[in-house]
Amino acid sequence: MGEEVGARTFSREDRARYREKVRRCLDVFAEMLRESRFDVERPMTGLEIELNLVDDASEPAMRNADVLAAIADPSFQTELGQFNVEINVAPRRLAGTGTAAFEEHVRASLNAAEAKARGIGAHMVMIGILPTLRPEHLTAETLSANPRYALLNEQVFAARGEDLRISIGGVERLAVTADTITPEAACTSTQFHLQVSPAQFADHWNAAQAVAAIQVALGANSPLLFGRELWRETRIPLFQQATDTRAEEIKAQGVRPRVWFGERWITTVFDLFEENVRYFPALLPVCDPEDPAEALARGDVPKLAELRLHNGTVYRWNRPVYDVYKGRPHLRVENRVLPAGPTVLDTIANGAFYFGLVRALAESDRPLWSQMSFSAAEENFNSCARHGIDAQVFWPGLGYLPVTELVLRRLLPLAHHGLDRWGLDPAERDRLLGIIEQRCLTGRNGATWQVGTLHRLESADHLDRPEALREVIRHYVELMHSNRPVHEWPIP
Repeated sequence: MGEEVGARTFSREDRARYREKVRRCLDVFAEMLRESRFDVERPMTGLEIELNLVDDASEPAMRNADVLAAIADPSFQTELGQFNVEINVAPRRLAGTGTAAFEEHVRASLNAAEAKARGIGAHMVMIGILPTLRPEHLTAETLSANPRYALLNEQVFAARGEDLRISIGGVERLAVTADTITPEAACTSTQFHLQVSPAQFADHWNAAQAVAAIQVALGANSPLLFGRELWRETRIPLFQQATDTRAEEIKAQGVRPRVWFGERWITTVFDLFEENVRYFPALLPVCDPEDPAEALARGDVPKLAELRLHNGTVYRWNRPVYDVYKGRPHLRVENRVLPAGPTVLDTIANGAFYFGLVRALAESDRPLWSQMSFSAAEENFNSCARHGIDAQVFWPGLGYLPVTELVLRRLLPLAHHGLDRWGLDPAERDRLLGIIEQRCLTGRNGATWQVGTLHRLESADHLDRPEALREVIRHYVELMHSNRPVHEWPIP
């Protein structure tokens, strides 16, 4: 969830001081960009996966504090809901067999953690939204104990001035209200990190925005919420609505949402940080004692604490990240569009496709974003979230076509070339992109498997919806642990 923040209240003076400080950070950041003070050698990639906890009956298990104590591994951390945990995977280079090393490390870590969790009656599930979640699981009492979450909840509702309304119309329809941000905890995601230089940042971010829709279509794994079949990636509209600080009248004025696709292609990373400061008021106006201008003048690397904290409360699907590692500042694109799961192998294949495709597009002689409007990219994104692997998308030079046809004809060869540019071992490249190819050819991803399994359990086994959802999870967890890619999963 970002920077740690302790429990506190905020005065008007706090907010004024924070606004001044975050703008000073922005000025220092601009100066650092002009002076090229960033680590650009040996770019790294990283990975985070958010997980759900269930009990032996496949119901949400509000046990993350106990599970984390049992795991006792600092790479596992708390998340918003008591049924959530997150694993942060150490960054590494893709060259050679970097993807295989990611896969081996994640599988070993998750298997060890699952064994510890099982000892206290909990199990880990990599899935975009847990199908057995019900509204009563998402209350103030199920927020994790971290003071940041209670403070964030308080500030979001202070900004809104009223309860959240969550309304999603898909195959079925859902309309509920909530008096906390806990519905956001239903959204569990995979996040890919890509370190890039300031000079290359705009091209990589633009490329990531252009392909976000394709990622969502192929990786959709969140078709069910509160017992309803909604969008194939219901996590997208749920996250947008569950963190919305705007009352209806504010929306009508055109004020931008904090979960934001964006509105334009960029020319520099500064564009994104500047927009965040210009458009969005502070949610957590906590000031750090460091003066960033003085730190820079001394020759130190400024933390830019206020800018980083503020940036963490604007939820772009591709978020710019400023960070300092071993005394050296760097920039990353944090790709946040994908759900968790279904397997570690599927996750690594999704990562290979993303890293390869973005690199190929970023290095293209004729940028894709010079041929495609930003609004077309956003329209693709919403269509793919709604329809998943069956979506139709617009693509320059091809018009409207099935997303699977686009991937097979145009994007897989580009990803192949991009992974070669990363120096990935050819056998690894072919193994992982072969999974993406087969997903397109079979038309099966996590969302289609969940829905197909639910329908069969209801029609053939005559189970009611709640029991069928528990059975979906039981079969899902068994197949998840097999690490067979989802396109090979049978409908039970």
